[in-house]
Amino acid sequence: MTSQPVAAREHVRQEIVADPRVVAAIVSAVHEQVPVYAALDDSRLPEVRAIAAWGLERLLHLWVTDGALEPSDLRRLRGIAAARAADGRPVQAVLRAYRVAATVLTDEIAARAPRLAAADAFALTRMLLTALDTLSEEMTTAYAATDEDLAADRDRALRLLLDDLIAGRHASVGALSDRSARLGVQLPDPYCLLVAEPVGAERPDMALDAATGLLEALAVPGDEGVSSATVRGSRAVLLLPGAAAARAGVVLGARSWRGCAITGESLDRVAVAHRLAADALDTAPAHAHRPGRVLTDADAHVLALLGGHPAAAPDQVARLVLGPLTDPGQRHLMEALTAYIDAGSASAAARVLHLHAQSLRYRLRRIHALTSRDPRDPWQRLTLDIARTIRP
Repeated sequence: MTSQPVAAREHVRQEIVADPRVVAAIVSAVHEQVPVYAALDDSRLPEVRAIAAWGLERLLHLWVTDGALEPSDLRRLRGIAAARAADGRPVQAVLRAYRVAATVLTDEIAARAPRLAAADAFALTRMLLTALDTLSEEMTTAYAATDEDLAADRDRALRLLLDDLIAGRHASVGALSDRSARLGVQLPDPYCLLVAEPVGAERPDMALDAATGLLEALAVPGDEGVSSATVRGSRAVLLLPGAAAARAGVVLGARSWRGCAITGESLDRVAVAHRLAADALDTAPAHAHRPGRVLTDADAHVLALLGGHPAAAPDQVARLVLGPLTDPGQRHLMEALTAYIDAGSASAAARVLHLHAQSLRYRLRRIHALTSRDPRDPWQRLTLDIARTIRP
C-alpha cells in the first residue's frame, strides 16, 4: 500500500472520528432498524453510544492500517456478548446492530471520499467482512457459554433476571420472553411483586436466605409461573403469581414482617412496580400496616399522590381504591361512605341519610367486602376519603 492511499484514508478517519454526529447517526440507525434496541429506555442508550464510538474508532483504524482485530478486541467483544446474554438481548439482534453500524460507516466514508480509489474501497469491504465474520463467531460463542452458565445455576439465573427487571434493564416483553425461554421458565403473568421487610427499628441488610425462606413460605404447588426472590438493602423482593397477594398478609404477619404487594403492572413494568412498593414502605404511616394485611397498589398510589409524585392519574387512583363502588348501581354505598366520613360515626351518618343505624352499618360492611377497605380503620378510611374526593 502506497503512502498516498494511507494519507487519504487517515484524512477520512480523522474527519469521522472528530464528528460526533457519526456516532449519533449509528445509534439512531440501530435504534430505528433493530426492534430490540428501539425499545431500550434512555438509561441504556449511553452504553450503546459508548460501544458505537469504540467500534467506529477500531474499524477505521483497521481500514487505515490494513490491520485485523486484536486479542484485546476479541476479549471486549466476548464481554459485550456475555452482558447481552445476561440482560436478555437476543444474539441475532446484537449482530444485526453491528451490521447496521457497518452500513452507516460505509455511507459516512463514501460521503467524505466520493472519489475513493478502488484499492481503498476494496480494503474497506474486505476489512468490514472480515471483522463482522470474526465478531459474529466470537460473540456467538461467548453468548452460548454465558447462556449455559446461567442455565446451570437456575436460582442464580432467576435472581439475576429479577434484578434486571427491577433495574429496568429489559426493554420489552419480547426480550423478556426470549430470556425466559432460554432459561426454560415461564414467569408468572399476572404477577405480584412483593417488597417486604421485618418490623423493627434496626434495618440491617437482608440476607438472601431470608428472602428465599419467605419465597418458600408463599409458594403453593400448582401456581402458574416460576417465582423468584432477591434483596434490595434491608428488604426482600419477590416475584410471585398474582394470586399470592391474597395470602401475603397472613404469611408476613406470622413472621412479624410488613410489605407492599403490587399486582396491577405488566411484566415490562416491574421496575415501576418495585418503585411504587418501595416508596410506599418508605412513606406509609405506622397505622397503615395491620397484621394479616399488606399494602396494595391502591395504597401505593395514594401515598405517591400525597407525596406529590403520582404514578397514576387521580381518576385511576380513585378506581383502584373504590373499585366496584364507582359503578352506578352502587350509588347508595357511595352515599353511605360519604355520609359516614363526613359525619364521623355510623349513627350520625344514619341520621343524615334517614336510615336505621343497623342499615348504615350493613352498608359499611358491604363497602369493606367490595373494596377490601374497612371504613372504620383510620388509614383505610383516609384512602377511601381521598379517593371519593378526587373522583371525577
